[in-house]
Amino acid sequence: MSMKNVAGDKKAWAGSVGRIRLWNRRAWRHRVSFAVSRLFVYAALLVVVFTVACAIVPGWIAPYDPTQMMMDAILQAPSAAHLFGTDYFGRDIFSVVVHGSRDSLLIGFASVLVGGIVGSALGIISGYAGGVVDTITMRAVDILMAVPGVLLALSVAAALGPGLMNIALAVAVSSIPGYARVMRGQVISVKGLPFITATRSLGGSNTRIFWKHVLPHSLSPLLVMATLGVGTSILTGSGLSFLGLGVLKEIPDWGALLSQGRGYLTVAWWICTFPGLAITLFVLAVNLIGDDIRDRLDPRVKGAV
Repeated sequence: MSMKNVAGDKKAWAGSVGRIRLWNRRAWRHRVSFAVSRLFVYAALLVVVFTVACAIVPGWIAPYDPTQMMMDAILQAPSAAHLFGTDYFGRDIFSVVVHGSRDSLLIGFASVLVGGIVGSALGIISGYAGGVVDTITMRAVDILMAVPGVLLALSVAAALGPGLMNIALAVAVSSIPGYARVMRGQVISVKGLPFITATRSLGGSNTRIFWKHVLPHSLSPLLVMATLGVGTSILTGSGLSFLGLGVLKEIPDWGALLSQGRGYLTVAWWICTFPGLAITLFVLAVNLIGDDIRDRLDPRVKGAV
């Protein structure tokens, strides 16, 4: 064997080793990033589970009654006795935040349920029927989309007046156009697939094709959008409560608690800070879970993983 061939073999071997090392480094980075993303998702799940537990059984978690006024502990800073401090009535902020989570979550889930059902129904009818029905329905949806979502929710809430169901309905109305658009596009894309055409050519009725094929293949984007919409709805509902259009009760929700504490920012920052952190953490956790569901339902991402 000549020296030239030996040198060539060594060079090829070195190149192969370099490529293997590069692949190992990339695989290690991918595993680390995947583990970190899983950790964030699990942390988000813990936040959501804890918040839901606060809404269902607040008396098991809150150390004090949310309406208890401790006159000797007015405007106390966070401490071991009061984790989130106390407000100007002497109420424990942590207990008020725990009990206020029920109304905030009810607004979020109820608005997503109503808005998702109505918007999806409009999108499905428009996309599957087509023609004049599609034109009329989508023009009505375009009118709603011309108004910003927060402004539309604010207008509906102002017209209906304060109340839990009224604010949930206001937030639901503002979310209808988004669901309608997404479902219409999904139904149109599924309706034009080759297996739908083949089923129709074999004598399948429109009703059977819709329930057996079109609807099941169109639901995954709705699930992702509804998951992400919970956080957005809670954020919008908290904003309406902050403006005084929310629930009028002894136990305020997170948005109303923010509004009550804004006049004490210079002397008692904790009244606003901790309800704001509760809103931020829950919305962030729901968005992380929604992103994870989207990745799991997306065949391109599943193939890459």
